[in-house]
Amino acid sequence: MIALRQLALQRGTQPLFEEAELTLHAGHKAGIVGPNGAGKSSLFKLLLGELTPDRGQVELSAGQRIAHMAQEIETLDRSIHDYVLDGDAELRGTQAALESARQNGEAHREAELHGRLEALDGYSAPARAAQLLVGLGFTQAQLDQPLAAFSGGWRMRVNLARTLFMPSDLLLLDEPTNHLDLDALLWLEQWLIRYPGTLLLISHDRDFLDAVCDHIVHFDRHRLVLYRGNYSAFERTRAEKLAQQQAEAAKQQARREEIERFVARFRAKATKARQAQSRLKMLERMETIAVAHVDSPFHFTLPSADKTSHPLLVLDQARLGYTSPLLSDVKLTLLPGQRIGLLGPNGAGKSTLIKSLTGELPLIEGKRVAGEHLAIGYFAQHQLEGLDLTASPFLHVQRLSPTASEQAVRNFLGGFGFRGDDVFGEVGHFSGGEKARLALALIAWQKPNLLLLDEPTNHLDLEMREALTEALAAFEGTVIIVSHDRHLLRATVDEFWCVADGRVSPFDGDLEDYRAWLKARLDAERREARPEKSPGDAPAADRKAARRVAAELRERLRPLKRERDRLERDMTRTTDELGRVETQLGDTELYTDASRKEELTTLLARQGDLKNRLETLEHDWLEAEEALERLESELSPS
Repeated sequence: MIALRQLALQRGTQPLFEEAELTLHAGHKAGIVGPNGAGKSSLFKLLLGELTPDRGQVELSAGQRIAHMAQEIETLDRSIHDYVLDGDAELRGTQAALESARQNGEAHREAELHGRLEALDGYSAPARAAQLLVGLGFTQAQLDQPLAAFSGGWRMRVNLARTLFMPSDLLLLDEPTNHLDLDALLWLEQWLIRYPGTLLLISHDRDFLDAVCDHIVHFDRHRLVLYRGNYSAFERTRAEKLAQQQAEAAKQQARREEIERFVARFRAKATKARQAQSRLKMLERMETIAVAHVDSPFHFTLPSADKTSHPLLVLDQARLGYTSPLLSDVKLTLLPGQRIGLLGPNGAGKSTLIKSLTGELPLIEGKRVAGEHLAIGYFAQHQLEGLDLTASPFLHVQRLSPTASEQAVRNFLGGFGFRGDDVFGEVGHFSGGEKARLALALIAWQKPNLLLLDEPTNHLDLEMREALTEALAAFEGTVIIVSHDRHLLRATVDEFWCVADGRVSPFDGDLEDYRAWLKARLDAERREARPEKSPGDAPAADRKAARRVAAELRERLRPLKRERDRLERDMTRTTDELGRVETQLGDTELYTDASRKEELTTLLARQGDLKNRLETLEHDWLEAEEALERLESELSPS
């Protein structure tokens, strides 16, 4: 159990906690949310004993093993596989003692240590460490390479793998999805769902929080408020609380009407294409969550250029890459108003395509033809490094438009969270999130008609992500996005392109279809990579153990099939009921007729419950199906 009692903590002149109370029980998976600077990382430091509260108590159950990702990596000469194994100090100590006993001929001691190693699950440790690294995007060939061979973002992945490998009862993760692509994020999501201990997760990815967490801890005015359910449930509950506060009623209604007008505008233009309909549903959902973000400090728009070209940009018979082509035979035409999300495995060339579209990366071969009025807004993480660290946000904008009035610049920057003296602060003192907000502000100020965004949500908190999602949804220009934020993708794009196997091609499906496509692809790769072994390769004891395990697996096969079939039936029933509820929610009078407010609240709550149930059923079905596939594979004759 974790208990904070009457906790108070102040950093400098800033109070972070005032009489904060929180109780979490073993096995809870809690998402920690709140604005940047509210004290989320300080909460972790309190739990780790790195900070002492000014008042109050921090209580943890005795004997809890805590795993937390270290910020510094020192052993750069270690292979990444060994570095992950080093995360289990007891395992490494036992292995060293066993080797010493072998060398000294201590047979009795050696037998004891073999038993200890088995109790620590030590014989499977190398395979488990490798599985973590591969799941986070590394290839088998890279496992023996030293940490020094990888960039900072990839070292963070290694550090994450080491943290997950550590034996723990309490796992503390602070923004683990930063530096991950969508494929690695989906893998991590499933790993954390299966994690048996208590999890505290700081994240600004709402879909990730929805999938993993069963509680939300919200930093609210220096106190901690615990909500049962995932992030979507938290949003609904908080929206209902805010709606009951009369002082906020008018502001909330104006916000709701603004979203409703945008949804109505989009509905008039939407085609029957699956992606357009999927996005329309997402935009309609934005109506229900707008109230929960009514007190957000971020509200801005992304104005488009006054003029545009048709087409905006063409790549013809292009080969893209650096010294050798990563993508070949690329033929694409970007038209005004297109909204495209790029999908594809890690390293397949998504960022290469974006850079080639900007012109920053010259084509190896082929043509790049830009429209006369093409105006590109490009965001990537390296753009943050191009900011002038000695200048202020105000000066950055003023350099772009020397004749703009001070009030106009202040008003504009205020929408991105730079208010008061913040507009004159030095960028060198800014956090990663503040720099990202400024980079997005500079793009918006220049009114592009083509937005190219490569992981724009890294370092952004939930409120800023929601503001960016709304601004992108209303942007009238063309958008191409690479992002692991599925909420952003669902709400802002109408079609997907897949970058894989050296090609760029339309992807006929949505994000759930992509998840299935990715799983099938990974399964095929694993089958191809599985080494062929003859029974004689294994020691007699291993063969006996293997036969015993096979018998156990065979016994488990039948109930798993029954469970899978039951889940399929439940999914069908739940999907049908959800369809009926969403049909009722499609009645626009629900949102304008005050007398039907209670009916709307009931339907929204039922919709949320059904979606949560459907997500749980889909997850359980996927686990049952994967378990069946694994068992059938292991039981099939070689």
